[in-house]
Amino acid sequence: MATKPGIPKGTRDFSPSEVAKRQYIMSAIKHHFETFGYQPIETPTFENSETLMGKYGEEGDRLIFKILNSGNFFFDKKKIELPASLEELLVNSSETITTEQLVELNKFTGRISEKALRYDLTVPFARYVVQHQNEIEFPFKRYQIQPVWRADRPQKGRFREFYQCDADVVGSTSLWQEVELVQLYDSVFTTLGLNGAVIKINNRKVLSGIAEVIGAKDRLIDFTVALDKLDKIGEDGVKKEMLEKGITADAIEKVQPLFNFTGTINEKLDKLAELLASSEEGLKGVEELRFICENVIEIGLGKSELDLDVTLARGLNYYTGAIFEVTAPKEVAMGSIGGGGRYDDLTGIFGLKNMSGVGISFGLDRIYLVLEELGLFPATVTEATRALFINFGNKEALYAMKAVNKLRQTGIKVEMYPDAAKIGKQFQHADKRGIPFAVLAGDAEMEAGRFTLKNLSTGTQENISIEELAEKIK
Repeated sequence: MATKPGIPKGTRDFSPSEVAKRQYIMSAIKHHFETFGYQPIETPTFENSETLMGKYGEEGDRLIFKILNSGNFFFDKKKIELPASLEELLVNSSETITTEQLVELNKFTGRISEKALRYDLTVPFARYVVQHQNEIEFPFKRYQIQPVWRADRPQKGRFREFYQCDADVVGSTSLWQEVELVQLYDSVFTTLGLNGAVIKINNRKVLSGIAEVIGAKDRLIDFTVALDKLDKIGEDGVKKEMLEKGITADAIEKVQPLFNFTGTINEKLDKLAELLASSEEGLKGVEELRFICENVIEIGLGKSELDLDVTLARGLNYYTGAIFEVTAPKEVAMGSIGGGGRYDDLTGIFGLKNMSGVGISFGLDRIYLVLEELGLFPATVTEATRALFINFGNKEALYAMKAVNKLRQTGIKVEMYPDAAKIGKQFQHADKRGIPFAVLAGDAEMEAGRFTLKNLSTGTQENISIEELAEKIK
């Protein structure tokens, strides 16, 4: 007996209705991307490993899917010489890996895997900008809607293969770009009818300033990575991780006020300014936040809320200024549905210095789950074929197909059942497909140049012309 096929964990098949709903979201996002002046680009599914590795921090690098070299690589024994320490590791796989074995494993991986699936769209975008810098007009505003892959542990709202919908602008240090990106988030969520999404904002300079004033400047990454997990592991978990990373108890005590940082945005900004009075970098971050928040509030938002979250750090190492994270409305138990930030020198990793950029990403899959849970998809989204023409035989089918062709030319979704099967079977097919109308044309209709339209929900039917048919089923 053949084994039932399956798909890898963290991936999914999508039904026609699911695809229609996903396209509805992507269409709304794409519309606003273009309304805001962003241009589309696409980059390859996989990149050279050296393009991706080392750009996401230690945690991110571990989640990159690597691609084995193709061809007869593994069959050429001259190329495969497994270091003794790795042979020992494979034999005793239950043992903890040593530092020596880890170094050897990384070297060996580099020999057998030169390419990797993209982890996000931002680093490939940076590579694109550097590679095509002489063809690009700066500031360059681009959007990209493509799948990415992460070797993460699958759970609700977290997949190993998923789409990202990114908008970035490079070549400008103006904070008006951050103001605009908040407006972009809000415009998309307003179109989707999503009330109460919270656009959280913070600034890496503020985090650096906090690390400086508590005496943990040399532990900035450890500090921010732990702080970013506050909503997942709680205050005690964050403190424990900080201690494990070498941050002193005194430093953690000084950061205690951040765990219960309340008030309006202006009140929070004032508290931060006081806390960071001795840090020039921290105060600069406060002023950047003040500019962005005050102008967003002055312009106004539709259905979203803006919130200053001083614990927001995001794990990616390349953010240098404002950082964003969007959370779903409170009534939905879901993680972030978007995020992004300012990176002053991301292209510097590829040799192009002083090219500041800022961007955001929409989490398509999580937005889908939120809209589904809140019942926000319009009924028309999954509406497909409006009428099924019944097939009585070749002569009648030709008459029907001429009408089908005319209706399709006007943009109406119609189709004909391909086989001259029993009428009941054809009606049953329409019912299972959710098609609201059936169109019948036998000898009498053909002779009169008309059609019988049957409403499959009410059972009523009427004899009408092709023009009336188009009007009725549109």
